[in-house]
Amino acid sequence: MIKIDPEKGVLTVEGAEQEKAIPFSSPEAFEVLSHLWLRCGFDNKYVYGFTWLGRPILQLPEDLVRIQEVIYSVRPDWIIETGVAHGGSLVFYAGICKALGVGRVLGIDIEIRPHNRRALEEHPLRDYFNLLEADSAASSTLLEVRRMVGEAAKILVILDSKHSKDHVLKEMEAYAPLVSVDSYLVAADGIMREVAASPLAGKDWVWNNPLSAVEAFLARHPEFRREEPAFPFNEGQVRQRVTYWPGGFLRKTSSERI
Repeated sequence: MIKIDPEKGVLTVEGAEQEKAIPFSSPEAFEVLSHLWLRCGFDNKYVYGFTWLGRPILQLPEDLVRIQEVIYSVRPDWIIETGVAHGGSLVFYAGICKALGVGRVLGIDIEIRPHNRRALEEHPLRDYFNLLEADSAASSTLLEVRRMVGEAAKILVILDSKHSKDHVLKEMEAYAPLVSVDSYLVAADGIMREVAASPLAGKDWVWNNPLSAVEAFLARHPEFRREEPAFPFNEGQVRQRVTYWPGGFLRKTSSERI
């Protein structure tokens, strides 16, 4: 149980055997409250209330700011995103590419619904992205992806389609060779493990989630390292991201398995 008393400036966490008082204005209290906020927001489908340049975008706003920081740092020639849905993230990444004057986005989904495809094909940023309707983990899809990206020097991959452990792991194995050194392979929505007790969660989310895929992948891919991108600017006290993508950023440190 958690008790909050802003007037006294104390947040109290009550456990089964002990009680811990935390200064309300401390980074530790912020972290405790952020985890509660994430869980409550998940239960209330908070991320289902935003659009980006006209397209629904099912992402936590902080995650968008943070991935923008990564894109600005890496300056990829291609951003490959699996999972298109309404296309909001696709448009978000495309806008960054346009602003930077470099890069293009490839959005892959096993089904791009006609009304979403139509809206995306008519979007003002249409010249900055490609759509590919296919199974993101299929070998035939990878052949087409390789054909499209060609000899691009810098590639960033964001996996945000089906979030089962098996599928994410298949995607990671498939797209890892495309990721350039010092760029990232990103597995979205590791929050599933943290919200496994939610009434909206699947019964197997404790283990069947992107974080489990990340852990299995890292065990056999030492050329990747789990690495939270550094804050380019931070004059505050908060050092941890408030995110739906915990533990999902894998930086490629070598072109070959060590």
